[in-house]
Amino acid sequence: MNTPQLLLVESNTTGTGRQFAQRAHAFGAEPVLLTADPGRYPYAAEDGLRTVVVDTADDNALWAAATALADRAPIAGVLSSSEYYVATAADLALRLGLHGPSADAVRSCRDKSLQRSALAAAGVPVPLFAVAGDVSEALAAAQWLGGPVVVKPVQGSGSLGVRLCRDRDEVAEHTSVLLATTVNERGISTPGVVLVEQYLTGREFSVEVFAENALVTVAKHVGAPPVFVETGHDVPALLPPDQAAALINSAVRAVKALGLGWGAAHVELRLDGDVARVIEVNPRLAGGMIPELVRRAHGIDLVGAQVRAALGEDITDLIRPGADTSTGAASIRFLTTRTESVLADVTAAESAARAVPGVVDTALYRPVGTRVGPAEDFRGRVGHVIAAGGTPDRTAEAAEAALAALAGALKIPESLVTKDVLPV
Repeated sequence: MNTPQLLLVESNTTGTGRQFAQRAHAFGAEPVLLTADPGRYPYAAEDGLRTVVVDTADDNALWAAATALADRAPIAGVLSSSEYYVATAADLALRLGLHGPSADAVRSCRDKSLQRSALAAAGVPVPLFAVAGDVSEALAAAQWLGGPVVVKPVQGSGSLGVRLCRDRDEVAEHTSVLLATTVNERGISTPGVVLVEQYLTGREFSVEVFAENALVTVAKHVGAPPVFVETGHDVPALLPPDQAAALINSAVRAVKALGLGWGAAHVELRLDGDVARVIEVNPRLAGGMIPELVRRAHGIDLVGAQVRAALGEDITDLIRPGADTSTGAASIRFLTTRTESVLADVTAAESAARAVPGVVDTALYRPVGTRVGPAEDFRGRVGHVIAAGGTPDRTAEAAEAALAALAGALKIPESLVTKDVLPV
């Protein structure tokens, strides 16, 4: 077999993980998933994705697996769609002499304390912040910052562990919880420090950057504090020109300051008056189905571009010939619940959501009968709706209407009805 191989070091469990493999096939490469736990990825078995079981936390084991695969067919690229393995994939690509980002830059970027320090040193606007290795340091940082603060892990994804703390007790409690966690949900060791930062209340956005070029600004919807669950996105963001320019300027400066400049970067920011402050830079494609929104709104295939870049293509035009750029806008809303609920009328709810004009996709992530509670992070999202076409205000309106219909699938269990629990 001479078909070139694209090695995927672990993956996202949904969304872009599956799409990376699909795009590899489309561009003439065979995707091969390297993973310590194939059961984490149901789509791999469903799609017949070639899978190699290997300890992905062990660089030598990965190298042995890669060299064995190279005896079978040439390896054309290495990627990961997972936040936790982008540096590992970059290291392996470098060792194989293939295209990819700087592993050192990615590794530094993934540590939010190092990232913040680098951005501040480069003059990129960021929130005020401090790094704390114990509760006393976190309390001192909170006192210095004044008012509510955000306490978060220095490594992580999907808003895991990110929390608004309004007073000393909350700072102490959450810092203790984070520092007591020695491994993350992937079993990877965590640093023994936390980030304590200024709480900004301005609107939140992301800028999707490829290489050093800003492609689109995305409006982000976030649930109520103290957690920061992303509940939706609109592409493109409706903004005055000066605010859009400020967001783009800060995002591109951040990517350059961190030495990234290869492939995709997802830059999250908040407007603080007229200043666009960088909350964090992720050296990977955005999650939350943002690449799908960008594809539907602008015909830009970010997943495909990332795969093509890994395969050694010179990505000079992200809009493929024949891409449909006529829709112009797309919105997603995620279904969450404010109280303990159970998935019940799934079929009727999805049918009602799909009937909303402009809706192009709906999904529920759990089977009928599943009990769900309030979302603390992305794992608490129960489903989504996507609307496309027209303008961002219209797609947002359609997505909101469809979300209301999809929420009909959530019912309060009878055991809780008598306790005067508020409805969803």
